[in-house]
Amino acid sequence: MRIVVLGAAGQLGRELVVLLPRDETVALARHDLDVCDRDAVARRLAALAPDVVVNLAAENRVDAAEDNPTEAVAVNALAAGWIAAACRDTGAFLVHTSTDYVFDGRAREPYREDDRPNPEGAYARSKLAGELLARTLARRHAVVRLAGLYAAGGARRKGGCFVDRVIERARRGETLRIVSDQVTAPTWARDAAAALARLLPRWAVGDAPAGVYHVSNAGACSWYDFARAALELAHVDAAIEPITSATLNAPAPRPAYSVLANGRLTAIGEPPLRPWRDALAAYLSGR
Repeated sequence: MRIVVLGAAGQLGRELVVLLPRDETVALARHDLDVCDRDAVARRLAALAPDVVVNLAAENRVDAAEDNPTEAVAVNALAAGWIAAACRDTGAFLVHTSTDYVFDGRAREPYREDDRPNPEGAYARSKLAGELLARTLARRHAVVRLAGLYAAGGARRKGGCFVDRVIERARRGETLRIVSDQVTAPTWARDAAAALARLLPRWAVGDAPAGVYHVSNAGACSWYDFARAALELAHVDAAIEPITSATLNAPAPRPAYSVLANGRLTAIGEPPLRPWRDALAAYLSGR
């Protein structure tokens, strides 16, 4: 089975590539293929003739998208369409990754895969558009929604990993001010990658159904609680202050509640991802 991973230099891509068979995997980063170049995408995927394409390429600078949505639309939506069309033409199974931000955050229980999205903000709308294009243009596909990803090195264009930034700032003696009214399920990219690595061969042979999947660590917490847990587990004392989203006053809206129910994983017999605090402890132990 030949697998092509697009966006392989991102935090999920880095974790996924090391779990896949080296002789069957082609890892392409931004400098290897411009996913916004329709002709280049079509040519490269036709030449590689993959069985599975995993699209992890994304423009995830949420606030920047609010001021200038052009790049978010180009990468998250239009490029997703080019990739899906190329998968249709080559017969490859497309795995397209998306986000919990496609929901508006007004729920009070975890969002199921079949709940209706209602994105708020330019980034979120671009991600939903990418989902719709992937589902429309690729005959065989899975859309995987993720939440609160973190990993060693983090998302470089966003300034690194939330956990590492919190700990580094605390060690410098800074007072931390973290939002307490945004609740999600922070997810270690390594755990999400392990789930994807198990699913790819099942999707490729039709042993797992196509469609939308939610993949996140179990449980839920606010970003304030997540930061406090990181400091506690790292044995770092620091002053940390809860603030509201209104106080933060970020350019882009964030969902107040974006916890994902991983019901479809359970339905096909896949093990649930471990609780977010256990994953955080494992991340910090190897840091």
